Amino acid sequence: MSSRPPAAGPSAEPHANVGEVAYLRVSRVTDIGAFLNWGRPKELLLPFGEQRFRPDEGKRVLVMIYVDDRMRPVASMKLDRFLQDEAEGLAAGDAVQLIIADLTDLGAKAVVNHRFWGLLYHDDMSRPLRRGDSVQGYVKRVREDGRLDLSLLPPGSARLDVVGEKILAELARHDGFLALGDKSPAETIKARLGVSKNAFKQAIGRLYKQRRIVIESDGIRLRGDADAD
Repeated sequence: MSSRPPAAGPSAEPHANVGEVAYLRVSRVTDIGAFLNWGRPKELLLPFGEQRFRPDEGKRVLVMIYVDDRMRPVASMKLDRFLQDEAEGLAAGDAVQLIIADLTDLGAKAVVNHRFWGLLYHDDMSRPLRRGDSVQGYVKRVREDGRLDLSLLPPGSARLDVVGEKILAELARHDGFLALGDKSPAETIKARLGVSKNAFKQAIGRLYKQRRIVIESDGIRLRGDADAD
């Protein structure tokens, strides 16, 4: 009869791997550095020389996991040593994995595919984000200098599908009516739906053509059987 290891409890940390950026919890701090929980039996060392500041036990830190010259997996908070500003092999529209590194006045600085830096502007953030969040995103633009502008929404018609579904879900939660329309302030639309005014206008135009909503003077309404011509 084979035995199985006990299942991980709800507080178990997800596995992180060498070559990845991860947001890991500090399990203890000693005289050689901090030790991080990376979902494995043996803790991961964050040496003093790889720290940008002294982390506290129980807090989380954003680190790159790499192999040192002694062939040990260790962590570093000095991400700029491992990540490039100029992206290679990516094009506008590509789906990418993002880890939020910092929130700024412009939006969010993100790690892209564990290899590059990218910028997610506020207008392209379809929901609130926090440092350490791991989300799927898309390359919105590769700038002339090779830097990446990012979005949480897919490009083209797929983007409008996502925004349209958000609008329909919000309508369903509010008895089929939203007091939002073409003349609504951009900040109101952003606060309510997490999308730009332009994306909202394009999406409701598409939903109207699909005969899924009615556009009224004071907002939009789900189309019912009684609304059909």
